[in-house]
Amino acid sequence: MRRAGRAAVGRTPRATALLVVLGAVLAVLGAGPAQAAGYRYWSFWEGSGSGWTYATQGPSLVRPDDGAVEGFRFSVSEDSQDSAKPRRAPDFAEICAGTPAKDGTKRIALVIDPGTAADAPAGETPPAPRTACARVSPDASAAEALAAVAKPLRYSSDAMLCAITGYPASGCGEQVSGDGQGTPAASAPASASPAATGSGGSGGGPSAGVFVGIGAVLLLGIAAVVQARRRG
Repeated sequence: MRRAGRAAVGRTPRATALLVVLGAVLAVLGAGPAQAAGYRYWSFWEGSGSGWTYATQGPSLVRPDDGAVEGFRFSVSEDSQDSAKPRRAPDFAEICAGTPAKDGTKRIALVIDPGTAADAPAGETPPAPRTACARVSPDASAAEALAAVAKPLRYSSDAMLCAITGYPASGCGEQVSGDGQGTPAASAPASASPAATGSGGSGGGPSAGVFVGIGAVLLLGIAAVVQARRRG
């Protein structure tokens, strides 16, 4: 009877320790994705009859043909896969209806969407979305077309587009945490700069810090189980 009693007591601490370890691991995993929500920035889009396509180059490198439609959308997103598109259709005929063709120039239709209040930095209100038709020289870039109709523009030292028509008043590609607060970004997405897209996020998976945390919890759990067995 004593032996059976000791076995029952020995199993209880081990089971308790295992439950503690499991709960801690689940808590660490659950907390991982909430660490960062993405980046707040102007993304760059190219329009066509089928809709909007996330640009693979920055606007200073793209030299659109006459009749092209270029879009800019301000939002919070993790990377190119979840970036919000402009909320106006890329309709060149409608946007440039009042701007007749002229020899020695080209017309570029622009859709400028400053996003929603949820995307705005603290204390700022996004202006209404608008369209414009830029008549520029035949070799002009998308950035030059934007400058022709939407000044003032603001760029960072590494040529990332920070503000269109003065919005937002401050900040540039800052990382936004899960609580909506912005912090300076070490590496923001490159949609609005002369680089490829998709450098802004990890795709939502757990970070290296999460796995380090799990490892620490497991080590503590193993120690607890060993201690419980000794006591049993």
